[in-house]
Amino acid sequence: MKDVFGSIEAGGTKFVCAVGLGPEQYVSETFPTTSPRETINKAIDFFHHHNKKRNLKAIGIGTFGPVDLIKDSATYGYITTTPKFNWENTNMLSPFQDTFKIPIAIETDVNIAALGEYTWGDTKSLSNFLYLTIGTGIGGAGMINGSFLQGDKHPEMGHVFLPKLKNDNFDGGCPYHNDRCFEGLVSGTSIGLRCGVKASEIKEADEVWELVAEYISLALVNYIYILAPQKIIIGGGVMKQKHLFSRVRSNVVKHLNGYNHSIINQENLDDYICPPSLNENSGILGGLALAKMAYIEKDS
Repeated sequence: MKDVFGSIEAGGTKFVCAVGLGPEQYVSETFPTTSPRETINKAIDFFHHHNKKRNLKAIGIGTFGPVDLIKDSATYGYITTTPKFNWENTNMLSPFQDTFKIPIAIETDVNIAALGEYTWGDTKSLSNFLYLTIGTGIGGAGMINGSFLQGDKHPEMGHVFLPKLKNDNFDGGCPYHNDRCFEGLVSGTSIGLRCGVKASEIKEADEVWELVAEYISLALVNYIYILAPQKIIIGGGVMKQKHLFSRVRSNVVKHLNGYNHSIINQENLDDYICPPSLNENSGILGGLALAKMAYIEKDS
């Protein structure tokens, strides 16, 4: 029986589950994020099904958050004060631990996406980089010498406060910060509230994208000055609007205004601020990498 690892990329809109070993060796299934019980049970059923023909050694979970990642906490593995309706205080970890009795590791969804890029993508040679996802919500992960940037809690880069643009009358889409934070201004959810349609349905010529690009660039300038990353990768559903990258890059240069201590310059902008090299697979592959790490740690 073939040994495999499991991965869950748990997003606010969809769950992706996979079993395998790496980029060329995995199978996956995607289903909508509904209620916690229904969605988690679907994930468990997926692994039960594949465990009949394979030997599942460990599972890596990357989840939307906030999520408690402090191992000695009473709520370790719980989604906490999330804006996602009905998911507040959901235990994401124990259902899988109790069912499979194998190592289960949990991180934020954006952390595992960063880990996927670091393990199999174009950032393998970098000592540090920043990964952002702009989708249903906004999250950020920093990788420093192969480790996640983390303090007492994981970073909440989607909730940094940004200056409100003068021509912007939107009240905001964050239930905690309204129109004051990055996520409240231009997450996929917020863009939908602004425009009355999904971001994917808005045409490239719509003026809203200039506003979105401006807010993204303001956030990036803050991250550049605080973290001085060697690269900034931006994924997520909103960034499927590929024209946003050129707008964001030019706005970042404008806001830096020559005061710059990172490696960014006019010649390397396309490589410095870029989409994931693994496309939409960064997260699910990062979950496999996280599972491998948990399995090795168990035997060390």
